[in-house]
Amino acid sequence: MPTLDLPDNILESLSSVLLQLQQTLPELRKAPDFTAAAYKWQDKQLKAIQQSKKMYLEDLKGIERQKEKVIQNTLQFLKGFPANDVLLTGSRGTGKSSIVRALLTEYESQGLRLIEIERDDLSDLPEIQKLIAGRPEKFIVYCDDLAFNAEDENYRSLKSVLDGSLQSGSSNFIIYATSNRRHLLPEFMHENTPVTKVDVPQYTELHPQEAIEEKISLSDRFGMWLSFYPMDQKLYLEIAEHYLAKANLPWTEDARTAALRWSQGRGQRSGRAAYQFSKHWIGSQQLLNL
Repeated sequence: MPTLDLPDNILESLSSVLLQLQQTLPELRKAPDFTAAAYKWQDKQLKAIQQSKKMYLEDLKGIERQKEKVIQNTLQFLKGFPANDVLLTGSRGTGKSSIVRALLTEYESQGLRLIEIERDDLSDLPEIQKLIAGRPEKFIVYCDDLAFNAEDENYRSLKSVLDGSLQSGSSNFIIYATSNRRHLLPEFMHENTPVTKVDVPQYTELHPQEAIEEKISLSDRFGMWLSFYPMDQKLYLEIAEHYLAKANLPWTEDARTAALRWSQGRGQRSGRAAYQFSKHWIGSQQLLNL
């Protein structure tokens, strides 16, 4: 069979076109790597996170009650006993997401796995369930900073998986979510205003209480609510001192003063701010000792 000889410039053009076409095509789906402990749901795939950030339960100070409840619920889940989906709400930087990541560090050896999912991908939850169906591991599907705007319909997928569908109640699948607000959908003042027949716009909700119930019902689907509160100065300094002690650095008056200035500059006292200060202080001291 005769071969077709093409000029080099045509071959280069074809190669360029094929490369551009390859970049526009969706990534080929790969079988999940179930040897990992943490995963990210991305591009309709379960992608392993090989070096997830380690958090430790003993480092989380001032939230002992919340830790006790979430640990008990997680142990029930790991042992195959009934357990609840969990919603962790409250002030920023108080340990909501850290406590979930610390659970993985603590219980990975017992088969716990973590799958992170973005709010906009919640409609894929049934697909994730299918992927992990029959696996011996126990999966926490974790959504950080969960909240919805008034037009977002993704919350319906979450409601369905949490409680309202025949697929809910999977034995190796549980949902932990964090949010800065207790009710995950926005509520408006006009929804609590009595409706009168005077000057009622054409598209005004005739049954506003039902609209409010619809919004509150999403939070109700989580069997366990845990609230996190702002911390005082004493607890903030205890956390900063704890991290310095882990690095074998003394808690001096200079360190205390710097920690207070750090919190004032950030406009908050929180576990996150204390941890960030500790990284700054430890790094600066190590730099001085070079």
